[in-house]
Amino acid sequence: MNLNEYIDHTNLKQTSTYDDIKKLCCEAKKYNFKSVCVNPYYVKYARRLLKDSNVKVCTVIGFPNGYSCLETKVFEANNAIENGADEIDMVININALKNKDYNYVKKEISMIREIAINNILKVIIETCFLDEDEIKKMTEICNETSVDFIKTSTGFGSRGVSLEDLDIINKYKNEALQIKASGGIKNKEYTLKLIEKGATRIGTSSGISIMEGE
Repeated sequence: MNLNEYIDHTNLKQTSTYDDIKKLCCEAKKYNFKSVCVNPYYVKYARRLLKDSNVKVCTVIGFPNGYSCLETKVFEANNAIENGADEIDMVININALKNKDYNYVKKEISMIREIAINNILKVIIETCFLDEDEIKKMTEICNETSVDFIKTSTGFGSRGVSLEDLDIINKYKNEALQIKASGGIKNKEYTLKLIEKGATRIGTSSGISIMEGE
């Protein structure tokens, strides 16, 4: 198993600096991680640093709470792609989901899917705030909107990913939908358990520790 190919090497800290992002990109090139995941502010910078590598640039939309208005998310997605993002991780409007406004949730995702038609799109559902029925519903919506990944967590919620989250998603997802597990993934042992459960992408700020088996 080429574990490096699963990892989105991540720094989404509010306090991150250019030096931090340079270090992140250097590490990603050294280990040939799948991508770096950075705040929109750093997309252009990461793109320049990674221009001669195979590492993709991923950024976040509506992060971390998801309740930005639709027009804001649309602008963010367009701007991110114009700045060089290869992959988009968007947070759903959890308020809308809690209100059972499924048409709004689906419309929001569909509009970002249209913008990012040539990009990898991952939909963050923040499982820590959802019950099983809500995870089921979001998995079904992700199936219907033809996104590439359903992503479990932002890493800023009340907990990260659990193995039970993946069990629920696997129960309802179609064959095309992939799973990005994220939030609280700190070591190789847990990473391998998530991969065994079907995760094909791992979002973590502990990519080096995972690769070195710590």
